[in-house]
Amino acid sequence: MFVEARKTRAIPQVDRLFAWTSTTPHRGNGSDVASRVARLSVEQFPHGLMILGEGRTVLGANRQADTIFAYPTGEMIGVPISLLLPEQSRFVHAELWREFWKPSESGRLASDRTVGGLRKDGVIVPLEVALSVLVEGRSRYLVASIVDITERLNLEARLDAATNEQLGFQRLIGDIAARFGSVEPDSVDEAIVESLRHIGEALRLDVAIFWRKNSGDAIVVPTHYWVRPPHPSPPETLPIASIPFVIAKLEAHEAYWFSRTDEVPEQVDRETFQRLGLHSAAIIPVSSKGEEGVLAALAFSSMTREQEWPPAIIERLHLVAGVVSQVFARRASYMALQKALDEIRRLRDRLAAENVELRRDVKVIRTSQPIVSESPAILRTLAQVQQVAPTPATVLLLGETGSGKEVIAQAIHDLSPRHQRSMVRVSCAAIPTALIESELFGRERGAYTGALSRQIGRFEAANHSTLFLDEIGDLPMEVQVKLLRVLQERVIERLGSTQPIKVDVRIIVATNRNLEEAVRDKTFRQDLFYRVNVFPIVVPPLRERLEDIPGLVWSFIDEFSRLFGKGIESISAESMRDLQRYPWPGNVRELRNVIERAVIIATGRQLIVPTPRAAGLPLPQTAMTLSELEADHIRAVLDGTNWRVRGPGGAAERLGLKPTTLESRMARLGIARKRPAQHA
Repeated sequence: MFVEARKTRAIPQVDRLFAWTSTTPHRGNGSDVASRVARLSVEQFPHGLMILGEGRTVLGANRQADTIFAYPTGEMIGVPISLLLPEQSRFVHAELWREFWKPSESGRLASDRTVGGLRKDGVIVPLEVALSVLVEGRSRYLVASIVDITERLNLEARLDAATNEQLGFQRLIGDIAARFGSVEPDSVDEAIVESLRHIGEALRLDVAIFWRKNSGDAIVVPTHYWVRPPHPSPPETLPIASIPFVIAKLEAHEAYWFSRTDEVPEQVDRETFQRLGLHSAAIIPVSSKGEEGVLAALAFSSMTREQEWPPAIIERLHLVAGVVSQVFARRASYMALQKALDEIRRLRDRLAAENVELRRDVKVIRTSQPIVSESPAILRTLAQVQQVAPTPATVLLLGETGSGKEVIAQAIHDLSPRHQRSMVRVSCAAIPTALIESELFGRERGAYTGALSRQIGRFEAANHSTLFLDEIGDLPMEVQVKLLRVLQERVIERLGSTQPIKVDVRIIVATNRNLEEAVRDKTFRQDLFYRVNVFPIVVPPLRERLEDIPGLVWSFIDEFSRLFGKGIESISAESMRDLQRYPWPGNVRELRNVIERAVIIATGRQLIVPTPRAAGLPLPQTAMTLSELEADHIRAVLDGTNWRVRGPGGAAERLGLKPTTLESRMARLGIARKRPAQHA
């Protein structure tokens, strides 16, 4: 009930003004009814109502005001206003009280405002207060209408939190969709698991699963999942018979969710969820494009609390399911494309298999540098090597540049009794003429300007071993004389010394020049030629060793594959044929360089060798096809007749053919006379 101030002589105006609030019955029927109606109206007023006097104390308060400030009924009377306001609100109250004295007549004092109210138990509550001034004669009263807005503020806070949470979840879904849009096929699985984790943490769930059921299977299998510790992981597979209601929903492409297990209409499903410890869950179907009979879904669940599933959340989970479906479809397309490309590569390799030269065993002589020995020409050379190697005889190696003379010299040394020591090599063409004598025979200190120390020569270094003199045809004549003496007497003298030094040296010399012509031209001593020409060995050029080319090619492929980290398994048969048809003016050295370059630029397991073209060098007959031999012979005859086909002495007569037959054969072989160049 509304309580008025006790009647005292200090406040007679209040007694008159609020006589209708008195609990004492009034005389007279009219005034008694009006008083009771007024009291009832105040008590039923939905807000708190307080009356303050000029002394800033409470003169009257209804039941709602008592409840707001947690005072028992009647105890607020006489309470100073300062006890109803917290410390931080008292300054505002002082400002308001100054406004209280300004109006000269009754009226609203100020617009509604929010202040803090101090309850009797010390708790501060937010209040919305409307104030009015009541002027009665010389007295003033402050009437306050009070509303506790705690619930409203809490509701607003919850709404703001829910709005922010939904906005945050919406941004998360956008980020997930963007991530899936750029994910590589190999990273799809990791991206799905990471997205399940983000969604589970954002919704404060315990389990997030992507599971699928293949056509004909009786179980659903979790293929991707996130589980919040300490809950068991991984999730178990489920028989479809244990969740028939959910399966029916998913087959109808419908989502299903529940906040409590007792909401699940099917008993079998309900018991399954209860056995799994689920309190609430949402299952969203995932479309399986192009996979007949496959059922897939995203399942989100809580094992600790009841989770509400607002329509906005379900809608966004549908969006995630759609994105996941597209990702799996894109990965399936990628895998199908890769499978098709693999099949194309397999068919291409199968078609090319007939045109591939595979690795094969090759005969080699095992020395420090293995020598491929398939051709009759190199076999004859190696037979000579094996014959002369055990002897101390001087050997003369003849052959073109790059044909492998040094390799043959090394083979002779390796097969000789002197193989325990290293062979000493000297390139006679690489040493300046002024220094070659000291390089070969050594020097004493002061032998010439700049000779600051004694130095032994190559002959002394090769004592009890083998000395290989390459390009001996380039030795100066004055050095040839000294070399002749060494070969005859096995004695050397250092430059600047007369002391003879005995040496035990096996001599192997090599040259790509015709020494017999050099003797006739007086550029090579005849007696030295006869001295070194004890056991001549001709190293055949590569164009005479066609059978060795495959073995040499594979030997070089193995060498450079290891060096460059390549895995070459085969070589194009066409490339191998081209290599065997090329004349190889640079011999084995040129072949080695060609294979090295091919291995460097190789990108697969099959080697394609770009064959060099040597303009002006004819192919050897053994490397030519029958048609090429025939065309070459016809061209030679035509050149001899100045390209006259018919008549006496013509090409047809020389070849024993009819002119018409020769002309048709020339057309078939593409033989035509080259026209002289036109000069401006």
